[in-house]
Amino acid sequence: MNKTVFFKTFRRLFGFVLAISLSASVLTAQAQNARITLNLSDVPMSQVMKEIEKQTRYLFINKGVDTGKKLSVNLTQKTIQEVLDYVLKNTDITYKIDGTYIILAEKAAEKPVAVTGKVCDVNGVPVIGASVVVKGTTVGTSTDMDGTFSLQVPPPAATAQLEVNFLGYEPVMVSVGNRTSFDVTLHEAASEIEGVVVTALGIKRQEKALSYNVQQVKAEDITTVKDANFINSLTGKVAGVTINASSSGVGGASKVILRGNKSISQSSNALYVIDGIPMYNFGGGGGTEFDSRGASESIADINPEDIESMSVLTGAAAAALYGSNAANGAIMITTKKGKAGALKVTLSSNTEFLDPFVQPEFQNRYGTGSNGVRSGSGIYSWGQKLLPAARYGYTPADFFETGHVYTNAVTVSGGTDKNQTYFSAASVNSDGIIPNNEYDRYNFTFRNTSYFLKDKLRLDASASYIYQKDQNMTNQGVYSNPLVPAYLFPRGENFAIYKKFERYNPGTKLMEQFWSADMEGGDLRMQNPYWIAYRNLRNTDKKRYMLSFSASYDILPWLSVSGRVRLDNSNSLYTQKLYASSNTTITDGGKNGHYTEARAYDTQTYADVMLNINKTFGDDWSLTANVGASLNNIKTDELSYRGPIQENGLPNIFNVFDLDDTKKRAEKVGWHDQTQSVFASVEVGWKQMLYLTATGRNDWASQIAGSPSKSFFYPSVGLSWVPSSTWDLGNAFSYLKLRGSIASVGLPFPRFLTTPTYEYDATGKIWKDKTHYPIGDLKPERTITYEVGVDARLWKNISLSASWYSADTKNQTFDPALPPSSSYTTIYLQTGHVRNTGVELSLGYSNQWRDFGWSSNFTFSWNKNEIIDLASGALNPVTGQPLNLSELDIKGLGKAKYILKQGGTLGDLYTTSDLKFNDNGYVEVDKAGNLLLTDEGDQIYLGSVFPSENLAWRNDFRYKGINLGLLFTGRIGGICYSATQANMDLYGVSEVSAAARDAGGVLINGREMVDAQKWYQAIGSQSGLPQYYTYSATNFRLQELSLGYTLPRKWFRNKMGLTVSFVGRNLWMIYCKAPFDPEAVASTGLSYQGIDYFMMPSLRSLGFNVKFEF
Repeated sequence: MNKTVFFKTFRRLFGFVLAISLSASVLTAQAQNARITLNLSDVPMSQVMKEIEKQTRYLFINKGVDTGKKLSVNLTQKTIQEVLDYVLKNTDITYKIDGTYIILAEKAAEKPVAVTGKVCDVNGVPVIGASVVVKGTTVGTSTDMDGTFSLQVPPPAATAQLEVNFLGYEPVMVSVGNRTSFDVTLHEAASEIEGVVVTALGIKRQEKALSYNVQQVKAEDITTVKDANFINSLTGKVAGVTINASSSGVGGASKVILRGNKSISQSSNALYVIDGIPMYNFGGGGGTEFDSRGASESIADINPEDIESMSVLTGAAAAALYGSNAANGAIMITTKKGKAGALKVTLSSNTEFLDPFVQPEFQNRYGTGSNGVRSGSGIYSWGQKLLPAARYGYTPADFFETGHVYTNAVTVSGGTDKNQTYFSAASVNSDGIIPNNEYDRYNFTFRNTSYFLKDKLRLDASASYIYQKDQNMTNQGVYSNPLVPAYLFPRGENFAIYKKFERYNPGTKLMEQFWSADMEGGDLRMQNPYWIAYRNLRNTDKKRYMLSFSASYDILPWLSVSGRVRLDNSNSLYTQKLYASSNTTITDGGKNGHYTEARAYDTQTYADVMLNINKTFGDDWSLTANVGASLNNIKTDELSYRGPIQENGLPNIFNVFDLDDTKKRAEKVGWHDQTQSVFASVEVGWKQMLYLTATGRNDWASQIAGSPSKSFFYPSVGLSWVPSSTWDLGNAFSYLKLRGSIASVGLPFPRFLTTPTYEYDATGKIWKDKTHYPIGDLKPERTITYEVGVDARLWKNISLSASWYSADTKNQTFDPALPPSSSYTTIYLQTGHVRNTGVELSLGYSNQWRDFGWSSNFTFSWNKNEIIDLASGALNPVTGQPLNLSELDIKGLGKAKYILKQGGTLGDLYTTSDLKFNDNGYVEVDKAGNLLLTDEGDQIYLGSVFPSENLAWRNDFRYKGINLGLLFTGRIGGICYSATQANMDLYGVSEVSAAARDAGGVLINGREMVDAQKWYQAIGSQSGLPQYYTYSATNFRLQELSLGYTLPRKWFRNKMGLTVSFVGRNLWMIYCKAPFDPEAVASTGLSYQGIDYFMMPSLRSLGFNVKFEF
């Protein structure tokens, strides 16, 4: 076929198809534009369709639908679409127009759409218990412990809306559309209540009604960057709280002071309260001078994963319901319990690497010897300058190891509305920076909450078991402290050869310590540091269980009764094994070894009952009242044996039966306290704007048995005014509260003051004479506190809390010396008066910009500690004459002493030792070039070890699943004293001593040089002249850092959540002039704050955390 014929045929075919198409289009258009009029009454739908076919060109195709339904139609001049919509409404029939055909079919049944989501506040913190409801229906749910929810949206889902509500937040409306996953952010409502906080005795109250400062800490604040003692994780997060971690290392005790030290002789540490029940914090202390044993404490046993939230009651009014235990404030801990709903499982694993944070500066360029020659000494490093090739390059870093902390935890929660269960298990396993230092803790907790009698009766039972053991936990002091030889090791010797710390002695047939006799170091009794680590073993094994039960019953909607009981029991075994060939000073002369065994039993039983009233009267008045009674019973006993293994005994076989009968010592110490109390709290509110609160507690304490006073009463009263609840204060003040309170609370006084006591001399095995003059009328150490403050929210994003307080602690109990003529050595006096005045400030900002969020919080606290009166009116009980006590000398270290004076502080350090000066004020040097010293000079004030200000700045940045947290902390003011640096100078191992030798000596009197060795051995001997080893304690650091990423749950089909984090603590010391960490303390007791005597360095930690949520 030629091309011409082909194209003609194609044109004809194309024209035919086009004509057909145009005809169909015309017909369709005519059909669609046709107007239909129907006037039918009670006829089947099929007849209506036939009428439509008559009036139009449309034909119906029925795909199995029922058209027998009768209906009436009265329509005039309507289009086909209008007619069909009218006829088929309220039926299950759908239609489709295809050309001139109308296809009828059944509607597809719509199914509910499953949606999921998460509800958070502006800080990205999950909101637990938020209501999520499909608008206009009863379909809804509540967010779980992770803030997540899931529900089925009924059809038509595309037009549905979700209503999200939570008390105290603005409601949010979200359109469903085609989405199945939602992230909802709630903003606080200015007009709503601030929230509910846990106060004393576990009583929950509206925050706006409180007349005192309460600061809340969330669980994630203490679990993001973990510490084996979770109390250390509060550092920098609460204003007015000073936390000093002890130098005992992982799991060590901590010193926690709220609003300054208050007592001359009693503890100033905070009270710990778990689920409303006060916990006696057994433990603490620690070695300080000779014994270097570290110490843990009861609060360090708590698993931080079990903590739901914490409230810090810094003021006396806040803790007044605890009476004689309330003066130091309280830290309220609320633990987790089961949540109704599906089973929730959380797994977390944390690994950290540890190394020393702040250390002194060492030298290694001058070798062993004295006066510049090798032969002068085998222990000092005042020898000649070593050639680079002859230097071993030793520093204590060669002895330290990289420590590790492994923390693993699992929690399980679930239940029904009537019964919820919670279970957790956790372990902490650590090896420290000192060889053979270990700490292990295992926690198991079970808790069940049940509801009966239409939820009127609530029962809650829990049980916890803790097993904790540690090895070679070292604090500070010289005996059995490996830091002493590690720091002072002579720099001309080869440290590497001593790593093999023991060698076989054929004569004794024992492995004995390998260490040069020249390196004993006199009074320091130095040994091979590895021998100390492996052959001077200290071990503690502790088993503890806590059983708790509580019940509450709603008598009326506004009246309930509740009761609680807790048994806290622990027993521990401490052993010290000093192997044969250890230094005989610490083995009491024993050559076969020395053994100590101490068994301690600690028990606390607590019970209380309360009647609770929570009632409103009309729209204006409200009443919240609690009346109750409690019993607190605390008992501790310790039985110990110690002594050298007898000469004909078996070396290094450690038991109490093989001890030397002439030198072994058996001791039994213990005490038993009981406090019976009644208490009441009444809060009256008016128009949700004005609240008046009054509390009272009466204590009958066993310590005052035998005293004319049988009990003591502790009252408090407070007023809170919330003007923003009544008046519109504009956008600037979305919330404003003014508050004030007055409280009178107490401190537990020392035991046995009202009964004659005798002291047993275990060494001499005799009873000492009674040396205390009998006390007369015993009074409590009463603290009267005044507090005013303001809490505000500005422009919704800024929060402000400021408090001023003044606390006067009177009736201080202490025992100054008496003159010999009195026939007594000391007398108990109750005359001291200490005042703490201070300011607490917290300023926060939080905002969310779509996917990016930023929260910042700055805390500042200032405290002035002052002794108003010491003993101005005290009289000699024998002569009746004034005692004229102008000062009180309290134990210090070496030549540094705590001396208390009127107008001073409880932390003032003095010394009377100094270099001798001639009449012209110049340092005296004898003809041999030696400097002269005196210990009988005038008192030299070194400073107070207390800080004047503490501050912290915390920032959290959030972007989608990424979270970055930074915490900077600082301390301003105060001093610290390093006896470690003094000994390093004395032995010539410090960098400053080497620098002085490099300079040709030390310039004195502004004109003459003295030999560096003679200078430093003068000012560094006997723990040094403190004025030369006192440093500013001001310091700033990067306290915490965390960088985490939460993977989208949809990656795991919404079955699992996974967060991976990098965490660190003490990462960067920005500013510090001291040769040790000023925030570390050797003891949680009264003395030794700010004093370093071969204290274990604080720790820097770096690690990572993985958390799974199912």
